[in-house]
Amino acid sequence: MTKKNVEGIPSFYEKVENKKYLLSEESPATMQINVGSLCNIVCSHCHVDGGPTRTNNMKKETFEHIIEAFKLGNYSIIDITGGAPEMNPNFRWFLKEISKYAKTIIVRTNLVILLVREYRDIPELYKELKVQVVASLPYYNEKVVAKQRGKGIFPKSIQVLQKLNELGYGKEKDLILNLVYNPNGAYLPPKQEMLEKTYKKKLFDNFGVVFNNLFVITNNPIGRFAEFLHRENLYDCYITKLYKAYNEETVQNAMCRSMISVGPDGTLYDCDFNMIENLKVRGEINTIEQLAKNKLGARKIVTGIHCYGCTAGSGSS
Repeated sequence: MTKKNVEGIPSFYEKVENKKYLLSEESPATMQINVGSLCNIVCSHCHVDGGPTRTNNMKKETFEHIIEAFKLGNYSIIDITGGAPEMNPNFRWFLKEISKYAKTIIVRTNLVILLVREYRDIPELYKELKVQVVASLPYYNEKVVAKQRGKGIFPKSIQVLQKLNELGYGKEKDLILNLVYNPNGAYLPPKQEMLEKTYKKKLFDNFGVVFNNLFVITNNPIGRFAEFLHRENLYDCYITKLYKAYNEETVQNAMCRSMISVGPDGTLYDCDFNMIENLKVRGEINTIEQLAKNKLGARKIVTGIHCYGCTAGSGSS
C-alpha cells in the first residue's frame, strides 16, 4: 500500500511553479522498457518488487511492437530494465534486433545474474553490441550491500565487475560501465560527485575495479521500499523529507520529459515509477501496439506524491 497524501504536503503538481516542465518533449529520445519483474535476488529497496517468483515477463509480441514503435518515433536510446532483464527469454533476440535501430542501448543489471550458468555469455554480447551497462551496487563494502541485497551478493558483484573490466568495460571509450547507489534506509543520498570519488578509490584500491560514472538515486516511496516505510512508521517523515528537499531546478531535466516508459504488458507510462503506481499516460494512445502505428507527441505528464523522490536535492534523473 502507498499513501497518496501526507498532511501539510501539497500535491507535486501544485508544488511545481513552472508548469511547462510538466509537459514532455514533442519527440522524446528515450524509450524505456520494463521487461518484467522476474529477478534472481530480492532487494529491500526494489520499487518493482522484483524476485524469483514473479511471472510478468514481457512477451515476444510486445517486443515486436516496441521495435516498430521505436522506428516510427525515431527514438535513439533504448533503456532496458526489470527485474533482471537478462532473465526474459526474449532478451538476447531483442538486443540484437533493436541494435539495428538504436544509437544507444542501456541495460540495467543486478550484476550477479551474469554469474548464473544460463547467462554467462551475456557480457560478451554486451561488448559485441556496445551496450551501456548500468549496474546496481548500493555500496562499496560487503556489510552494507548484504543488508540491502542479501548475503554473498557483494563478492559476486565484484567478480562480475572484474569480468566486465577484463572485457574493456570502464576502460575503452565505447564500453561504458556506470554504477548505481541507493541509500539503505529512509534518508537522502549524499552528493553524487563526492560519493563517486569515494567509490572509485575504494573499488580500485580494494578490488582493482574501474567504472565510468556513479549515479546517485533517491529511493522512491513506492513498491517494496514503501512497504518498509509503512512497516517502520516512517512514511510521513520520509515524504516530508523529500518535500523539504524539493529543487525546482531538477524538474526541467526529469527523465519523464524526454522518454516514454513501456510496462511488461505493453502499457505506456511516463516513467517506471508511474508503472508501479498504475498511472498510465494521458490520452488515447496508451499501449505500445497503438504507439507502433501513431506518434505520441507532447503530453501532460501524470504526477504523484512519489515525484518528490526524483526532484529532491540534486535530483535522481
